[in-house]
Amino acid sequence: MQTLVLTDASRIIAGLLLLTVVGIESGGVFLLRISRGAYRFTEFQKAFVRAMHAHAGVLVILSLVCLLLADAAGLTGLVGWVGRLGVPIAALLIPGGFVTSALIGTGEINRPNPRFLWMFFAGGASLAIGVVSVGIGLLVA
Repeated sequence: MQTLVLTDASRIIAGLLLLTVVGIESGGVFLLRISRGAYRFTEFQKAFVRAMHAHAGVLVILSLVCLLLADAAGLTGLVGWVGRLGVPIAALLIPGGFVTSALIGTGEINRPNPRFLWMFFAGGASLAIGVVSVGIGLLVA
């Protein structure tokens, strides 16, 4: 049986990603405090904070999986970096879009702040480019 050894790049990125789990846990505590009424949030704001937390957790897990798959496919060069960093960047941008567009207000507390919606689109593009790079890399390996 062959064992997979992580590249230095994947090892460092994985280590950093694992450290973000503590932040995601803190977000869970924040959600509990919101649900217990510690903060005055609208239903819209509560929904966006829940979405932020869920996306952060799922995208960090997907990031770790993509690191393993990028190494298994032997991705190098630009494609390797895009494959390794695309999903982690999305894990920052998409949850960041939820929290900033819901909590940094314009006086309109029941709609997202349009100044931060770019984060969703940039995160979605980063996610797509990252998974496509790894997927194609696996298919041609």
